Amino acid sequence: MEWITRLNDAVHYIEEHLTDEIDYHQLGLIACCSGFHFQRMFTYMAGIPLSQYIRRRKMSLAAVDLQDGDMKIIEVAEKYGYRSPTAFNRAFQSVHGIAPSTVKKDGASVKSYPSLTFKITVKGTEEMNYRIETKEAFRIVGVSAPLHQEIEKNFSVVPGMWQEAAANGTIEKLAGMMDAQPMGLLGVSACGDDENWKYFIAVSSTKAAGEYEEYIVPASTWAVFPGSGTNQAIQQLEQRIVTEWLPTSGYEYANAPDIEVYLNPDPQNAQFEVWIPVTKK
Repeated sequence: MEWITRLNDAVHYIEEHLTDEIDYHQLGLIACCSGFHFQRMFTYMAGIPLSQYIRRRKMSLAAVDLQDGDMKIIEVAEKYGYRSPTAFNRAFQSVHGIAPSTVKKDGASVKSYPSLTFKITVKGTEEMNYRIETKEAFRIVGVSAPLHQEIEKNFSVVPGMWQEAAANGTIEKLAGMMDAQPMGLLGVSACGDDENWKYFIAVSSTKAAGEYEEYIVPASTWAVFPGSGTNQAIQQLEQRIVTEWLPTSGYEYANAPDIEVYLNPDPQNAQFEVWIPVTKK
């Protein structure tokens, strides 16, 4: 399948550049999506964040280099892109549980993480409801925070934003400005390759932005998936979209934001929709 082939081509690129600075944007180009969407897709498919996978692969090879005994620790660190022995030591211990200097001793135990290979697996015993919706560009207003290019570093950013917005009255104020589709409180990941990555808590509105920031969501076609439950339910739905629906849908990611539309703000039983930007293959 072409989609699986692209993922494996991206893994091959990683293997060829483990001693270089790996370009996430290039990985997205290989997989025909943005760097942001590639990271999400990789994490859901592989069950491990992309940066952690790369670190494991680098440290697996670094352990072999140290066992051979011909290279100094600082030379191995530089080989795999670590500018300081301290950073390399920290990464090495996070993977192997021992210091690099220990590897040279007889009987030292290290771990090996082989290169991933993606294959087709049979899933989909549970139905998924969705609709395809083509929408012109629309304006949102709200608050935003910058996102890191390694998306797992943002796992504390987004929940913290929602907590602060609920505590300081921002959500209530934004709800009063909502007057356009999609109607609901929006979580927008604006992470295209041609823009600075940001996450918005916002609403679709034609009213003056005032104290808030505005952003134009570009025209796109969206695959829209309804769901309900907690934040964990949203993540589970997004994982099913990537691992079950997308590979056989005839669509692939488009270069537009991901959107979560919260129709019911109850945190324990929210009614929501996940909007995935797509284009026909």
